[in-house]
Amino acid sequence: MLTSRLVVAVFCSIGLLVEVVSCSSEGNEPPGNKGGSSGSAGSGTGGAGVSGGAGGVGGAGGSTGGTTATGGGGATGGSGATGGSGATGGSGMGGAGGANGGGAGRSGAAGSGGAGGAGMIDAGRADAAIQDSGATSEGGPNVDSGARADAGTNPDGGPACTAGPGTTAKFSFFLTSMAGILRLAGTTKGFGGDLRFGKADGLAGADEICRQLAEDGYPGAGCKTWRAFLSATKGPSGMPVHAIDRVGSGPWYDRIDRLVAMTKEDLLQDRPRGADPAIINDLPNEHGVPNHNPDGKGNVDNHTTITGTGPDGKVFSMDWGFTCHDWTSKVGTDGTPKIGFSWKGGAGAVSGSRWYTGNFNEAGCADYINITDMMGPDQLDKKGVGSQGGYGGFYCLALEH
Repeated sequence: MLTSRLVVAVFCSIGLLVEVVSCSSEGNEPPGNKGGSSGSAGSGTGGAGVSGGAGGVGGAGGSTGGTTATGGGGATGGSGATGGSGATGGSGMGGAGGANGGGAGRSGAAGSGGAGGAGMIDAGRADAAIQDSGATSEGGPNVDSGARADAGTNPDGGPACTAGPGTTAKFSFFLTSMAGILRLAGTTKGFGGDLRFGKADGLAGADEICRQLAEDGYPGAGCKTWRAFLSATKGPSGMPVHAIDRVGSGPWYDRIDRLVAMTKEDLLQDRPRGADPAIINDLPNEHGVPNHNPDGKGNVDNHTTITGTGPDGKVFSMDWGFTCHDWTSKVGTDGTPKIGFSWKGGAGAVSGSRWYTGNFNEAGCADYINITDMMGPDQLDKKGVGSQGGYGGFYCLALEH
């Protein structure tokens, strides 16, 4: 009888030990990716066992570090950033070190199972990182991109857009406001003649400026395809780029659905033919406000707009000084960009002056603003895109309407 009880006690003890070991290596492991293939034993001071690193089939632990004592899986529960053993000793035979390398023990090398690969990130965290990053596809500045997990796709490859009422509205034409230009440029002087805005060339950067300002003017409008009304002597293909060929076929409307022009032919007039009388002689910005008095505080001399374009809607000259080196330079002496006039008055009222071109060029390509209606030698000496009454603004038109 005494012998039978002893046998039972032994088996119970063994069962309890098995239960403890099982609980240590698996039962208390928080959810997470397995750190790697399982092994048969951990070696070194922090080897497998109740007081060692993660042993047996458990692999790396979950988010709190997994198993007992000095061992423990990685911080994320996935396999470690470097795979293999942890930075201070691997856990078990197959236990992956965590993101911080925290394997069990001080010298317990990983067993034959090893940690998997180069360290895979927990899928949920990876998705969150992508959703929250707001990074642009070409490494450009992320200026209030509004990128969200449920955002749509930006057709130009910039920050994702979020569909809204502006996505389906008629809104398809505006002049960039000075406030918008200064906000995106991050300076008090604007962009000057360099419109790259983190993109590979000036036209692409100007298009992205248009898109972001359109979104600012009407949420959801940034999901449209916007094009700056700018010409260049050489585009990405090595051929000249003409403003009139970039902007679609029309019609185009302002922020509050007023007609600007029905066709390209209507655009290529002194003032857009058929435009709403309220805006025909004072073209509006992204908020639908005629730009001569953009903030309601009185008229300002801001009508010069850079285009690099001639009367036919095509690049004015193959001399790239008239486009500030195809919109990549803000060196004052690098050119005298061809300009148009957003509202009639002053030089804008001179015969031959159109909303997109005329007989005048700006004084230079530097980032310089003059809206005080006091053009003179001092302003012209600044060699800037705003010397004759402006701030380097330009027009934006959408392909969709």
